[in-house]
Amino acid sequence: MTAPAELIVLGPVATLAGGAGPGWAEALAVRGGRVVAAGSRPQVEALAGPGTRRLELAPDEAAIPGLTDAHLHLAAAAMARRAVDLAGVVTIDELIRRVRAFAAAYPDPEPWIEGGGWDADALGRWPTADDLERAAPDRRVAVWAHDHHALLASARALAEAGIDDARSDPGGGVIRRDASGHATGVLHETAAGLVGSLIPPAAETAIGDAIEALTLELVGLGVVAAHDPGGLSPTPGLGGPMGAYRLLAARGRLRVRVHACLRPEQMEAAIARGLRSGSPLGPDPLDRLRLGWLKTFADGSLGSRTAALLEPLDPFPGEPDPPNGGYGVWLTPPAELRAQAARAAAAGIATQVHGIGDAAVRAALDALAPTVGATPLMPRVEHAQLVSFADMPRFAALGVAASVQPVHVRSDAVQARRLWGARAEARGYALAAIAGTGAVVAAGTDAPVEPVDPWPGVACAITRSAPDWAPGTPPFGPQNALDLWASLRAWCVAPAVTAGERDRGRLVPGQRADIVVLPAAALADPVEVGGALWFARPRLVLMDGEVVAGG
Repeated sequence: MTAPAELIVLGPVATLAGGAGPGWAEALAVRGGRVVAAGSRPQVEALAGPGTRRLELAPDEAAIPGLTDAHLHLAAAAMARRAVDLAGVVTIDELIRRVRAFAAAYPDPEPWIEGGGWDADALGRWPTADDLERAAPDRRVAVWAHDHHALLASARALAEAGIDDARSDPGGGVIRRDASGHATGVLHETAAGLVGSLIPPAAETAIGDAIEALTLELVGLGVVAAHDPGGLSPTPGLGGPMGAYRLLAARGRLRVRVHACLRPEQMEAAIARGLRSGSPLGPDPLDRLRLGWLKTFADGSLGSRTAALLEPLDPFPGEPDPPNGGYGVWLTPPAELRAQAARAAAAGIATQVHGIGDAAVRAALDALAPTVGATPLMPRVEHAQLVSFADMPRFAALGVAASVQPVHVRSDAVQARRLWGARAEARGYALAAIAGTGAVVAAGTDAPVEPVDPWPGVACAITRSAPDWAPGTPPFGPQNALDLWASLRAWCVAPAVTAGERDRGRLVPGQRADIVVLPAAALADPVEVGGALWFARPRLVLMDGEVVAGG
């Protein structure tokens, strides 16, 4: 005799069954943390027993599967909460005020002042070490640009790193200089490592505490899993964030499912330990921590003018000479990308390649193609912000996933239109064009580059516009908009598919019962700019059929 359901959810449930649309069910049943039935109320009620719990949705509510953030620098975002926040700063004076206030709150002159969030375009010019000297004289200061592809360092930090006017640019990096050749304090790409390598890593316990605090917030937003591409002091011995994750998992304190990624400098240590993509990373009573991908970088970013392009940036008045004549910067040359991906695949480790410009995306696809099928995880191109028309069909044809961050449309549209010209709207952030070929398109936030809240990204994929844009600003490339359910699949189904998790992302029999209860208004179609979906907040979140947020 079949055991009765432990939980029955009564109310409209978007199961995301099939390949399109919501797949509505009237109810679902859960046993052993998994969905055992989804269908009509009588069908599901027939599985109830004396001890069955019932969750009756309100008339104005609906349920969907839990979200997975496919590109969330979780450890870095968590630690960023404990640093100086320069997001939204629009004047140099305000940047100075914020750094000065942080320095006053932490007057010990020896520890580093860290932070980030500044945007040269919003500030009207590139900030300098002289600006930091006004804010925190003779302090070690290192603050990232909002895209994490340029670092602003103080004079003391530059001096300790040996960066002066005579220091040459490192391979894959640029030391920004003024017209007289003087190093200004901004370090692009690998040049940032000259200073970054001097900053002492945070203790694993501190990182773990910060991660746990942030994951509690994530669960409240409906995010039940995250793919962390790394970025916080990765160490060859797999300590730092990886150690913090293992510590949390072993103690049963990892609140969301995590695939933690490696950086190239960690790969040999991982191989020596026999780690494989998808494998557990240590004792984990909740079974929530697994090894993700090797994360490597083809190019830089749009904002730092270092995205690798097939054609140079469009010049515009007042723009200083961009790196490499506007063609961007290769952080890892194509031949080395291929070698890294091949080495990882041979050891059972999947690769994801950061590729923002169209030249970088092409090189990433070339590097990843021979590795398809080598591991349970799909190889992925991260960001894929500008893609050649010729390369769009290659994602599906090769079996390479596109990992995208739709919220970047909101923050990047002005820069993309300015720097990439007509090609920006024709083939920039081309979600629908890539998905339309049958490719797997997984969505994420890219926090801490963007906020951790996923819902503006869910909405922005559909509207291609944002409520904080100037009145009258047209949508960005509206032909590449996803519909409501395609956007939700990019957050619920596709990330799990790329991670080889065939038992997550839908609410159908056999799947994990990760359930998010939302206001029904958030799922209203058509989606309006600034409407309910933008600001959605779950009333209740369940993982494996147990309430983890709300009540």
